[in-house]
Amino acid sequence: MPELRRDPIVGRWVIIAAERGQRPTDFAPERVEAGGGPCPFCPGSEDRTPPEVYAERPEGGDADGSGWIVRVVSNKFPALQIEGQPDRRAEGIYDKMNGLGAHEVVIETPEHGTELALVPLEQVSAVARAYRARIIDLTLDRRFRYIQIFKNHGAPAGATLEHSHTQLIATPIVPRRVDEEIKGFAQHYELKERCILCDVIHQEIDSQRRVVSESEHFVAVVPFAARFPYEVWVMPKFHGAAFEHLTDDQIDAFAQIFRETLQRIHATLDGPPYNFVLHTAPVNDPKGPHQYHWHFEIMPKVTKVAGFEWGTGFYINPIPPEVAAAQLRSAL
Repeated sequence: MPELRRDPIVGRWVIIAAERGQRPTDFAPERVEAGGGPCPFCPGSEDRTPPEVYAERPEGGDADGSGWIVRVVSNKFPALQIEGQPDRRAEGIYDKMNGLGAHEVVIETPEHGTELALVPLEQVSAVARAYRARIIDLTLDRRFRYIQIFKNHGAPAGATLEHSHTQLIATPIVPRRVDEEIKGFAQHYELKERCILCDVIHQEIDSQRRVVSESEHFVAVVPFAARFPYEVWVMPKFHGAAFEHLTDDQIDAFAQIFRETLQRIHATLDGPPYNFVLHTAPVNDPKGPHQYHWHFEIMPKVTKVAGFEWGTGFYINPIPPEVAAAQLRSAL
């Protein structure tokens, strides 16, 4: 079973998932599966994946059969395993626990060879509904504290399969990065009794210097201190701690600006590899970080994180956010 181990100096948890890589050849550069071989995510290959945990079939049909537009399955090679309890324990000065969690794959479209930026709008809405449904369902498992949705698009961004998909990992602890954000939100709220991201959104809309696109309820912005060239955050204008609280209408509105933002990045950078991550409130927290504000962070992979960044935590971004925002605005 995988293990979670805590760094005793900075408090960072690491997943030791030995089952995912046992041989030196497992660490060769990753290659995306070419279109010539059978794809386990394509229609007709449902028996090549673990049983589905969610699907949308507009015309109906049996589970693990055809007719789906979005399908969610457990990851065949999970970083964490669903069975058991965390069993947090000490090993001398060190803390560790069992590698408990859920690891799922959201197959975003039945069409092989396309990507989320290029599918119809209703398809992106269906994907967003799948995110919401899986967060709500996994929250029922009281062992989980955080549910991370993330996408690796393209081999340089970590993708190992060509078919467009997102991943979801539920963990028994709140990740350090999210915990740091929550503390930052709490400090601002204690000082000003306002959400820091709400304040950021208001200022960015007023200035328009870094706004990429805007709708009635959502805005896409290149952050003032963007770590990466053309990094974009998609955020609700209304305050909301948790993505899963979106209504169907809000899901559709989110899907529209999210797809448009991906299209702008695709057009500006000629279809680059990228990652995106959802930052949302922890689950099963009786107090609940009400001052938190969920958002998606989209990070094109056009530069490499190298020694200086790893050694210092400083990022070097060669494109001023204002320039990146202007280029993205003019892309469509």
